[in-house]
Amino acid sequence: MSHSSIAVPVDHIPVVHEIQTDSAEESRSMTLLELVEAVSEVAETENEVLATVAYMLNSGRVRLAGNFRDTPPAKLCG
Repeated sequence: MSHSSIAVPVDHIPVVHEIQTDSAEESRSMTLLELVEAVSEVAETENEVLATVAYMLNSGRVRLAGNFRDTPPAKLCG
């Protein structure tokens, strides 16, 4: 009896780990476009960009300037 094998691609699913930071640090103001561009440089997928941007906005580490400064993060990344 002959056995054949096939290659099956397996997608890596990255896990987001929360990093404890010093709460005394001030949040940084930037436009939504600047934030998305910065995250896109290191993220591998659109889902990773969205998750990271949402986390950064919800954590208060980043404040938006410009047109979206008063828009709640849930409305931007919902």
